[in-house]
Amino acid sequence: MSIDLAAANAALEGKTPQEIIAWAIANSDKPLVTTNFRPYESVILHMAVQAKPDIEVLWVDSGYNTSATYRFAEKLIKDLNLNIRTFIPEMSAARRNVLMGGIPDVDDPQHEEFTRQVKLEPFQRALAEMKPDLWLNAIRKDQTEFRQSLEIVSASKDGIIKVAPLFNWTEADMDAYLAEHNLPNEHDYFDPTKAIETRECGLHTQL
Repeated sequence: MSIDLAAANAALEGKTPQEIIAWAIANSDKPLVTTNFRPYESVILHMAVQAKPDIEVLWVDSGYNTSATYRFAEKLIKDLNLNIRTFIPEMSAARRNVLMGGIPDVDDPQHEEFTRQVKLEPFQRALAEMKPDLWLNAIRKDQTEFRQSLEIVSASKDGIIKVAPLFNWTEADMDAYLAEHNLPNEHDYFDPTKAIETRECGLHTQL
C-alpha cells in the first residue's frame, strides 16, 4: 500500500474522525482496527463498525487484564458484533510470574523482555498472520508527550499505514460521543507494561 503521508495528513487536517475512517477504508484493501478494551475503546470500535461492519478487530490479550476489562470486552464484542481475532502471549501469565517473580518494575532489566513477550511478540505475530495494509488505532495526542510528535497518518516500520482518527479529540469529545450513542465505558483497566498512564507501552514507539 502506497500513501503520500504528507498529502494525506494535509487532506485530513480538520476532518472528523468519521471522515478520517471513511478515507482510510476507501484507501485500504485490508484494514484492521486494534483494541485493548481500555477506557473509551468503544468510541473507535463503534465508529469503525459503522463504516465497515465486518472490519477485522485485533485484540492482544496480555493475560493480565482486570475482571472488569474482560467483562467490558465481552459486552462490546456482543453489542457491536465485532469480527474479532484474539492473540495471546506464547507463555501463560502464571508461568511468566514464576520465572520473572511477578510483573517486573519498569526499571527492572526484565521489563523490556516482559513487554516483548506480552505485547510486542503477539502483536507482530498477529500482523504477520492477518496481513493488514492499514491499521486504525485510538491514540490521541493529549495522552503522552511522545504522541504529540505524531500525525494522523503515519507508517509502521514494516510499511503498514497507521491511521489515528481520534488523534485531535479530547477526553471531553470522547465523553460526548459515548453519551450520544449510549455506549459503555470501563475505567477499571490495567496495562502491565506501563507504570503510569502517560508512559508508552512500546507498540507505537517500536513499531
